Amino acid sequence: MITNNLLTPFLAAQGWVVLDGGLATELENRGANISDALWSARLLLDAPQMIRQLHYDYFAAGADVAISASYQASFPGFARRRLDENEATRLMRLSVELAQAARDDFWSTPANRAGRLRPLVAASIGCYGAFLADGSEYRGDYGLSKRELMDWHRPRMATLVASGPDLLACETIPSQLEAEALVALLAEFPDMPAWISFSCRDESQVCHGEDFADCVAVVATSPQVVAVGVNCTPPRFVEPLLAGARRVTNKPLLCYPNSGEGWDASSRCWVTGSGVTDFGPPARLWREAGAQLLGGCCRTGPDDIRRIRQSLSESSQRRRVSAPTQ
Repeated sequence: MITNNLLTPFLAAQGWVVLDGGLATELENRGANISDALWSARLLLDAPQMIRQLHYDYFAAGADVAISASYQASFPGFARRRLDENEATRLMRLSVELAQAARDDFWSTPANRAGRLRPLVAASIGCYGAFLADGSEYRGDYGLSKRELMDWHRPRMATLVASGPDLLACETIPSQLEAEALVALLAEFPDMPAWISFSCRDESQVCHGEDFADCVAVVATSPQVVAVGVNCTPPRFVEPLLAGARRVTNKPLLCYPNSGEGWDASSRCWVTGSGVTDFGPPARLWREAGAQLLGGCCRTGPDDIRRIRQSLSESSQRRRVSAPTQ
């Protein structure tokens, strides 16, 4: 049973929590090669210092929470690279340790503490489809039962919980069934809080087709779920999705959409100018729609997180100035 929600001090002091931005796509932007099935988890092997530096840069940009580079990491995934269980365990723990080390480095500088609370580290629990690396994370059509999904997620969740994160980020979940499996599995680790974040295909449905608000209502019944919302979804869908979630739960809502850019499949590149170029104004709208945890996903970077924090801070300041005096 969760008795100490580490998000509460942030919400009490600020009214919101700033999450970090994209990991794999920003690492790629910095020159990393992520062109295999392990995606960003490959860099746990090849370039862990790049991951640590990016975590630090997100804290410096204003992130209150770093999400570990374990989204694509799993025992079966590492086994495909002929890594044994011990090495896979080491790498998954390393994903959390890198975020923790970056947080501690950031916090060791007194100037970085001004007006800030000590940031948190969330261990990423990616969906089953991320392991498949075939796009099914945006469809959810796995053909697995709830029990089979629990059995697949269990070893990784146990390993990441043992690494000592502040909470888990169960993210880019495309279906109600997988969310239910994760919530049931969380009960095996009763002291670990988590958020559940869905990937959505439009303004009302998760990628597999279930109603987003129905999915939110189901997972929000868990006392271990401390926030619920949407990620890796085009920004244009966020406001109506938040409105639907707000009708069915009073738990903190979160959103960390992708940039909304189009993908040119023939040229295998992102379409320049097709996405959000300034996350400041949208962040204010998402906050007004009920989001309390806000950040970015694919194709976002530290500059986007800086704009989100600045926008939220300015909005909070305006509200304080305009609030009537007694």
